[in-house]
Amino acid sequence: MTLFQDFTLIAGPCALEDDALNLEIAGALAQLGRAFDLPVIFKASFDKANRSRLDSPRGPGLEEGLRRLERVKEETGLPVLTDIHEPGQAEPVSQVVDVLQIPAFLCRQTDLMVAAARTGLPMNVKKGQWMAPEEMAAVVEKGRRSGAGTIAVTERGTFFGYGNLVVDMRSFRRVRQSCSVPVIFDGTHSVQRPGRKDGSSGGDPEFIPMLVRAAVAAGCDHLFLETHPRPETAPSDGANMLPLDRLQALMAEVLALREVVSR
Repeated sequence: MTLFQDFTLIAGPCALEDDALNLEIAGALAQLGRAFDLPVIFKASFDKANRSRLDSPRGPGLEEGLRRLERVKEETGLPVLTDIHEPGQAEPVSQVVDVLQIPAFLCRQTDLMVAAARTGLPMNVKKGQWMAPEEMAAVVEKGRRSGAGTIAVTERGTFFGYGNLVVDMRSFRRVRQSCSVPVIFDGTHSVQRPGRKDGSSGGDPEFIPMLVRAAVAAGCDHLFLETHPRPETAPSDGANMLPLDRLQALMAEVLALREVVSR
């Protein structure tokens, strides 16, 4: 399977929920992919290991999470992506998923990068919120020297003071030039407001469409969007998700904009 060759949408809930909810979202994504002739990858986490509070929901865990991801693949035919937090998770997760993701907070963890790369799967590495675009070159090199398949880097905003992120639209070209990788824009975590919701992450989801359009015009290669039919009920990151019923209209705008930009 060739991934990240054509413009691709990575989308899904932040954390895996029950099969009914996962399949509701994945089914809508598969339908959107067919409608727009667009490659779509379903993403969701089996464990949100970097939660602010000890009692925050984390997801179903490794074994049950992989079962739920496998069900999504079987029912929809979509490739799936999930993130890992420990080197020992790389091998078992690689037996189910099509893409391994390295969270932004962990992108400089050498053992984690090496373990993920040794599976040979494509990798999506999220750029740390404190890192300059050019600093990702060393991260990518770790993956390449360790045997990774395709590597992509995701831009998800840079800390601007406390509890706020900004997106430098020059970053897409700078990452591509310094790392020679496709660059993904995460349009939902970029509107996150870390620590602003009673110690948990808040968000400004009204800015998602604006930032997505700007990133596409600036030349990002692919998109990453967390989406949910009822964001207010999501156990993680509901404050910065795109409602599922708004995704199709946004993608129609994105694809029309890409046609204009490519002329």
